Amino acid sequence: MGLNIVKDYFQKSGKEQNIMLFTLKNTEGTEVAITNYGATITSIKTKDKNGKPGQIVCGFDNIEDFQGNHPFFGVVCGRYANRIAKGKFTLEGKEYTLAINNAPNTLHGGNKGFDKVVWSFEVVESAQAVGVKLTYVSKDMEEGYPGTLTATVTYLLNENNELQIHYTAKTDKTTVVNLTNHAYYNLGGFAGEITDHLLQINANSYTETDSTSIPTGKIIELAGTAYDFRELTLIGDRIKGTTNGYDDNFILNKAGQPACSFAAKVVHPGTGRTMEVYTTEPGVQFYSANYLDGTIKGHDGVVYKKRFALCLETQHFPDSPNHAHFPTTVLKPGETYTQTTIHKFGVTEK
Repeated sequence: MGLNIVKDYFQKSGKEQNIMLFTLKNTEGTEVAITNYGATITSIKTKDKNGKPGQIVCGFDNIEDFQGNHPFFGVVCGRYANRIAKGKFTLEGKEYTLAINNAPNTLHGGNKGFDKVVWSFEVVESAQAVGVKLTYVSKDMEEGYPGTLTATVTYLLNENNELQIHYTAKTDKTTVVNLTNHAYYNLGGFAGEITDHLLQINANSYTETDSTSIPTGKIIELAGTAYDFRELTLIGDRIKGTTNGYDDNFILNKAGQPACSFAAKVVHPGTGRTMEVYTTEPGVQFYSANYLDGTIKGHDGVVYKKRFALCLETQHFPDSPNHAHFPTTVLKPGETYTQTTIHKFGVTEK
C-alpha cells in the first residue's frame, strides 16, 4: 500500500462551499484527516501498544460542527495566535486596534481568524511523504492587522509516524504574525482525563501572566514549582499545585540546539501511546483544557469534559508586539516567516 492520500468533499455541505477533507495514511496504521476550512486537523488515529487504532484528538465528523462554536479544535490560529493585550499594539509609530474577542484581550486572530476561512489547497505526494499545502491570503487590515499576508500551511505524514507542519508567510507591509496549530490531544483515546498522562517540556522557565492571561513581562524559573516538567512527570501530580490547571507559555531551551529541536513529550502509560514534539518556535503553550465543560460532543459521541485533552501550541510568546524583550513577531516586506513543528507518534515497549 505505502503512503496514501484520499481527497473528498467534507460531506454534502462541504461540496457546496468547496470544503475538502484530506485523509493521509501510512503503513504504520496512522491516519490524519485535514480540512481546508481553518486548515484544521479534524482527526488523528494512531495504534496503541496492542496494535489497536484509536482517536487521539478532539474533533467532529461533520463540517457544520467545525463551523459552529468550538474552542479552536485542531485549527490553525492566525494572524496572531494567542493573546494581544487589550487588542492594541504599535508598529512603526502607528497604533493598531483589534477585536476584543476574549475580554479584555484579542485571542487567536480576532472574530474571524484563519480558523474560520476556507484555504486553497494543493495535494503533495512524494516517495517520502503525503500531505496537503494550504494557502490563505489575508487582506490588508483584515481583523485590524496591517499588510496583505499570504500564509501557507503544509501538512505531511511520513513512514516515521511524523506529522510535519510547515508554515510560511509573506507580507507587503510591516505586520505581526504568529501561527500555530491548536489540536487537543488525549493519547488514552478519551477514556478519561489527561491527568493520567506523563508530560515532559524542554523548558526551564515560563512567562508570568496576569489575571487575564497576558504576560507581565517577567520570566519565572520553574524548578520546584507546579510548572516543572523538565523530566517526564504525571500531569495529575503537578496540576494540583495550580489554581485552575495550565494555560501557560513555556520558554523552550533553544541554546545549542538544532533549528527544529525537542520541545515536549507525552506518554499515556495505559495505552502505551507516545507523542514527541519538535519545533523551530521559541515557546509552547501548554493548555490542559480547563474550559471544556461537557457541552460539546465530538468523535464517537465522546463528551469533551474539563481536562479531557491537552494542547501543546508551538508559538512565539503571547502579546509579543507589546514586549520588546520577547522574540520579535514583526514581519517586513521582503522577509519570509517560516515555522516547522513535528509531531512524532509512537508506542512504549509492551
